[in-house]
Amino acid sequence: MSRLVLFLPLVLFAVMAVYFGMGLREDPSEIPSQLIDRELPAFDLPAISGDVEGLSNTDLVGQVSLLNVFGSWCPPCAVEHPMLMQIARSGVVPIYGIDWKDPPGAGSAWLERNGNPYQRVGDDASGRTAIDLGITGAPETFIIDHLGRVRYRHVGVITEQVWTDRLRPLVEHLQAEAAE
Repeated sequence: MSRLVLFLPLVLFAVMAVYFGMGLREDPSEIPSQLIDRELPAFDLPAISGDVEGLSNTDLVGQVSLLNVFGSWCPPCAVEHPMLMQIARSGVVPIYGIDWKDPPGAGSAWLERNGNPYQRVGDDASGRTAIDLGITGAPETFIIDHLGRVRYRHVGVITEQVWTDRLRPLVEHLQAEAAE
């Protein structure tokens, strides 16, 4: 009996190592969303500044679009930003933004410094809209179809590869579907 007690910590460690090792194989950008194939939750956010219009869920109806959640405080958002500028310049799909939990004026100052890829930007200072969207961190991007339904959720930075391999093909497919 005393020998069994000696090996118990080793057995528990091995079980935990296998459990956590299996979790490392999961892709954190593939976090499931309860919103997939559902209507975007209703929201009506004020503008982040006087020269950019605010954003509501109804602004995303009628066309396929990207909805990007960012913050001036977010280092990965700064990494992603040049790619969003490139997507916006391409004209493939309109991009709308939600400035999440920024102090007043910080989001608009950040966009003024770095360029603005967004058609409209809503200020989610309280974080209420982010909670409704199930945001786990910034940046996160949703593909919204022409009916205003969430069709895909990307967690993390949009890289050239993510855009080319995953997002753009889905955007183009949804655009073709909407044209039928």
